[in-house]
Amino acid sequence: MAAMNKILILGIESSCDETAAAVVADGREMRSNIIASQVEDHKKFGGVVPEIASRKHLEVINDVVEYALSEAGAGFADISAVAVTNGPGLVGALLVGVNMAKTLAYALQKPLVAVNHVMSHVAANYLVHTVQFPAVCLVASGGHTSLLYLLSRSETELLGTTRDDAAGEAFDKVARVLGLGYPGGPAIDKIAMQGNPDAFRFPRAFSGQDHSYEFSFSGLKSAVINVLHNLEQRGEPIPKADIAAGFQAAVVDVLVEKTRLAAKSKGAKTVLLAGGVAANRQLRLQLRETLALDGIGLNYPPPELCTDNAAMVACAGYDLYKRNEYAGLDLNAFTV
Repeated sequence: MAAMNKILILGIESSCDETAAAVVADGREMRSNIIASQVEDHKKFGGVVPEIASRKHLEVINDVVEYALSEAGAGFADISAVAVTNGPGLVGALLVGVNMAKTLAYALQKPLVAVNHVMSHVAANYLVHTVQFPAVCLVASGGHTSLLYLLSRSETELLGTTRDDAAGEAFDKVARVLGLGYPGGPAIDKIAMQGNPDAFRFPRAFSGQDHSYEFSFSGLKSAVINVLHNLEQRGEPIPKADIAAGFQAAVVDVLVEKTRLAAKSKGAKTVLLAGGVAANRQLRLQLRETLALDGIGLNYPPPELCTDNAAMVACAGYDLYKRNEYAGLDLNAFTV
């Protein structure tokens, strides 16, 4: 059984299409991190179908939680608190995890901790790095693109976010129109390595300091679709690798420019990457090289902690638990 002097947080995540549970000790030590993915269920639709996601969460969440406790060598009595993602995300999917967490907290008479999904992605870095503050974190995923200023693990300021499509959402949509399948991020990352990023010059929305830290990728997505339509109407071949490379370069250029601007203006010692897009190889390489010019370090989690998981929820929940920031049993889910 788990050592009695450890604070064990059971994390639960169901914001989109991964059903996940994890046990983390003292906000850092992963005892287990179990993920039941629904990628195969949604692949034929080219994206996540909310109703299917909710149903799949219901089917597996009990087993996932049980497996996470078993792998951690812990029982329900060893858990100090239950942490759960309650938003933003797909409301039906979120409610499955929230209701599971509320039931456990009530039955076990343990504290319930509500975790913001974006902040849990940030916390994924704390599982593998000792972060020097102040820091700037770029969270880029299928549902979110945000720049955050971090004074500590508990003091956060939102600098800017997307006004329309998130970066990961744009990757998925462009991959779909290119016929690359779902999820789109890894598919574009792979094929772009074979393409010429200068063959197609796509727009960089909100580039330059005049637009501060806001993002927009909807226009970029439309520009890619227009290029495809024009090529098809002329009966010309579709250079998928070149288009993917040009699209990826446009996304990465803006993400890197905004992040560097934020890091310099805030005097950050470290920049963190988080979210599914943080696994993109070109983004990691270009951001590391750019920040190095200013003597700023870059940290990011391993790929398995970039996508949705419950270890990051438990890690973020640990900080809230230590501050006695508990949720009530009337906890609800929110979408944005």
